[in-house]
Amino acid sequence: MWNMIKLMLGLAVITMIGIACSPKKESPKMLVLYYSQTSNTKGVAQEIATRLNADIEEIVMVEPYDTAFEATIERCMKEREQGIIPEIQPLKSNIADYDIIFIGFPVWFGTYAPPVAALLDKIDLSGKKVVPFCTFGSGGLESSTKDLAAKQPNAEILQGYGVRAARMDAVAKEVDQFLKASGFIEGEFFQPAAFPEQHPVNADEAAIFDAAVDGYPMLNAKSTAVAMREIPEGMEYMFSAKDQPRDDKGGEPRDILVYVTVEKGKAPVFTKVVR
Repeated sequence: MWNMIKLMLGLAVITMIGIACSPKKESPKMLVLYYSQTSNTKGVAQEIATRLNADIEEIVMVEPYDTAFEATIERCMKEREQGIIPEIQPLKSNIADYDIIFIGFPVWFGTYAPPVAALLDKIDLSGKKVVPFCTFGSGGLESSTKDLAAKQPNAEILQGYGVRAARMDAVAKEVDQFLKASGFIEGEFFQPAAFPEQHPVNADEAAIFDAAVDGYPMLNAKSTAVAMREIPEGMEYMFSAKDQPRDDKGGEPRDILVYVTVEKGKAPVFTKVVR
């Protein structure tokens, strides 16, 4: 009996030593990389890095784009036509040191801006978790995420975050919710219900859509169907719409999705377009 007690005590001591000496699980190392032309993407990058206590680095061009919008677009279009990807300066960060990498960019021509294309040509993200985030005029998170996955097929591309440049005042709150919902930080977050099946728009719903897109020059759309769901601030609508070609553009009408938020006491605003 005494021998059995001594054996049990010995096993207990060994177990306690094993627990005490087991290595502490390290938190993943995170890096926020971003290219910003107008400081909007920089603002999102800083918000993410601050909340995660992550390292942060800007993607810097060797020959920066002009600060004027028209000049930047003109140069970018010429580069696209000629298959030119602009040069960027070498990163100071060592990608191999990080487990999770956030990559931020403005959306141009439906995808990430050319300096990010240059970055993706120079680095290997195999085995890394990659989180895209972007700023845009109307949309582009989904298309740029698809392009990113095609460019880095051995990386694990996670759900990203995007925001319209016209809605930068929503960044702090939305980034907080996004990081919590994605499991990067702890805390309560709102998980909206799935959208129900769409139904043909009525006159009131069409008026909400028209008010949300009014004045935005890149959309010439009419809503055809809608679904809606409750959010803490009010209602969110998912409109199916036909985007008609502008007068200076040819082509056929395109089917698009337009997401619209109507907060209590505020005018409708569209949050993104999925083409």
